[in-house]
Amino acid sequence: MELSERKQKILKAIVDLYVRTAEPVGSKTIAQLPDMDFSSATIRNEMAELTNLGFLEQPHTSAGRIPSPAGYRFYIDRLMQDYRLSVDETQSINQAMELRMQEFDRAMSRVSKLVSQLTNLPAYTMTAPAQGVTVRRFEILPADKGSFILVVMASDETVKNKLIKLPLNVQEADLKLLTAVLNASLTDLSVEGFTGETIERVMRSAGPAAGLVPIIVDFTTHMLDSCRRSEVYVTGQNRLLGQPEYQDLSKAQEILGVLDEDTISNLPAKLDPNSPVQILVGPENVAQELKNTSVVVTRFDIGDGMQGMIGVVGPQRMDYAQITARLSYFAEGLGKMFGKNELPEANKEE
Repeated sequence: MELSERKQKILKAIVDLYVRTAEPVGSKTIAQLPDMDFSSATIRNEMAELTNLGFLEQPHTSAGRIPSPAGYRFYIDRLMQDYRLSVDETQSINQAMELRMQEFDRAMSRVSKLVSQLTNLPAYTMTAPAQGVTVRRFEILPADKGSFILVVMASDETVKNKLIKLPLNVQEADLKLLTAVLNASLTDLSVEGFTGETIERVMRSAGPAAGLVPIIVDFTTHMLDSCRRSEVYVTGQNRLLGQPEYQDLSKAQEILGVLDEDTISNLPAKLDPNSPVQILVGPENVAQELKNTSVVVTRFDIGDGMQGMIGVVGPQRMDYAQITARLSYFAEGLGKMFGKNELPEANKEE
């Protein structure tokens, strides 16, 4: 349904005032607004018509009106203006969006420490890197005057955002054009797809906002790179020194020197992706320095097609059954925690 410009202006004023005050709005209140150049009587007549049309409701016998569901829908579809976030709001939102990942990082680190304590061996947790991650969508949200928020969504559900300063010559219409160009040219691309030729084509199409393209491309490619890297948490390396096999200081130093994130992150290349629990004994390990050790590793689902791993490194002389059982329980628990927000059922005493 179409409304006259005057009716739209009055309806918008009523919605804005009611949202702010939670009090029915009268014609005199609207007439006092600085941008309202209609008489109180004219406003009252228009409010009566808006009520008859179903856009306003009269909650009681007072002269005040409130928006009806139809009034809110018309406001949302036709009258609502973009809200500009303040810098404080953007910072709060950024912190909230990062909280889930911080919780995940803390959980992985705690699990690594607890596994190390329970097995008295060095332990690690890691996330398997996502494969074939591409850009799903770009969004540009107005922030304070002179800045905007870039939001990049990836195919693995990763979402990253960045507050970017606007050049003086770039207007809001230029940002809308830039958003359209980015989504038309750079979505469904992996990091390898961001070639010089592609970037130049985007810059030629971006108009006055072309200078922002290198900043956006740099942020996006770093994000895609981070999606492909494993996050590794290694703890308890010094526990090897308590094992008889490593009382020889030179042997201990040899293995401790390679028992780090880089060595552990190469483990997935040696693992069978279809096996939930695997044991690499001696020469089966990726590093020559681990040839006299064993690695036990289990997998768990994080969600969105991603997997994590929990494992221990120790002498070939270890209680494989006990360690495998403990790691499997941890894996089951983490999979349920991150996938279903629940924990596995505890074993009952017999």
